[in-house]
Amino acid sequence: MGAAEHLLIIKEMFAAGGVVMPPLVLCTLLLWYGLGYRFWVMKESKPMGVRDLLRYYQQHYDKPAKSIVARAIKQGVLLQRRGVRNLRRHLDAAFYEYEREIAKFAVLVRAVILIAPLLGLLGTVIGMIETFDSLATMTLHSQSGGIAGGISQALFTTQMGLTVAIPGLLVHSILKRKQHQIELDLSQIKDLLCHQNHSQPSGRSLLDAK
Repeated sequence: MGAAEHLLIIKEMFAAGGVVMPPLVLCTLLLWYGLGYRFWVMKESKPMGVRDLLRYYQQHYDKPAKSIVARAIKQGVLLQRRGVRNLRRHLDAAFYEYEREIAKFAVLVRAVILIAPLLGLLGTVIGMIETFDSLATMTLHSQSGGIAGGISQALFTTQMGLTVAIPGLLVHSILKRKQHQIELDLSQIKDLLCHQNHSQPSGRSLLDAK
């Protein structure tokens, strides 16, 4: 299928959907951009539990960190080794960027998931108004399609709104659970590092204490 045929299909979709198609297409682009970014940020899974990962980086600090949790652990271990006072406050400040990063575009995604079905409903209302106008004037065909065009637009826009919202909602739910798990991991890292810090008055890590 050539580029001209693709353009023809897109043109027909816009014509079938009426005035709500441009915002629906915009919603689709924003939705999958936001979901793609969130997936990319949270895609790396930690190879082991938080406790084991913390012990690993305390013993192999020079190893690269690929996931957000691993990067947070390395930064926390660095602060611990520096012996900073009020470690919890420094960890909260350091981990804030990670928490903000995994939450980025979450509000946008939720907004698009809510707006897309409403746009589809708006298209349905517009299509039905056209249908009843055609019935009132007893015109089976008009410049905008008459009865057939109104019903087609009503059904098509509803379908498009749901097509945008349902997959987005499913993917967003999965990423939301992933975000919640990472937030729990970051909180556990803070607790473990602060507990170690209190156990070692000098502020050194367990590895340095040996």
